[in-house]
Amino acid sequence: MLTYIKAQAASIVGSLADYAMTLFLVEILHCWYLLGNFVGNITGAIMQFILCRNWAFTAAGEPVRPQVVKFILVWVGNLALSAAGVYSLTHFLGLNYIISKTIVSVFLGLTYNYLLQKWFVFS
Repeated sequence: MLTYIKAQAASIVGSLADYAMTLFLVEILHCWYLLGNFVGNITGAIMQFILCRNWAFTAAGEPVRPQVVKFILVWVGNLALSAAGVYSLTHFLGLNYIISKTIVSVFLGLTYNYLLQKWFVFS
């Protein structure tokens, strides 16, 4: 249970970095919301990888290269699911992109990301 809580805390910190970058790009620089979502996801992923490797899963003693490769594979899946979810909720349901991003991020963080990081990336 402690690992799950730490992984969720790392996810929250990664999400904060993600949201900050997304909001900066969309609201300040007036980029398209999907581009902002993409760059935000990259920013959050880097932050989350560092925290998960060194703190949540305490896997810093393992070789970093295989972890990075596995993390990128999981992240690409997350990115595709995130983009599809944000686009669908924003375009088809008319939700604000931040609300869409929040719904999708919470769902993916509690399920897809945690499970694959625990059993595949940092195992």
